[in-house]
Amino acid sequence: MLGDPPRWLLKRNCCLTPRQLLKVYAVLCAVSFGIALAFWALGARLVLPFAWIEMAGLGLALWVYARHALDRESIVIERGQVHVEQEVAGRVTHVTFEASRVRVGQSGGAQALVELTGPGQEVAVGRYLRPAWRARLADELRAALRGPHGQG
Repeated sequence: MLGDPPRWLLKRNCCLTPRQLLKVYAVLCAVSFGIALAFWALGARLVLPFAWIEMAGLGLALWVYARHALDRESIVIERGQVHVEQEVAGRVTHVTFEASRVRVGQSGGAQALVELTGPGQEVAVGRYLRPAWRARLADELRAALRGPHGQG
């Protein structure tokens, strides 16, 4: 048997998972509302409504961040097929190409996204790579398609 099929897993560079982000948000809310309640008890009645507005705004921003924290692209070449799976904001798309008929290109230059095209379909990958590394991804994909896993 030939070893494991070539695969690439490209993920967004995020320092916090959504679960960790929720914990941080909960701590920030507790601290902010604790301070606001202390000032409210001392007679500063407008501090508490502004704390609610502040935490709502922060919550919205963190929600937008968390929706994309798990974004990823997966490329696998096996048994003569190229499988590309992309997850963006929880929505997963899957495209399969015949390895013998797929073309790898970068129409916008070496720093553009890598385009995989086949009969009737096209997908761009590499959005989570530094632009300078996208040409290397394209070269690796071309080499893998010439190898035993891309041949079928």
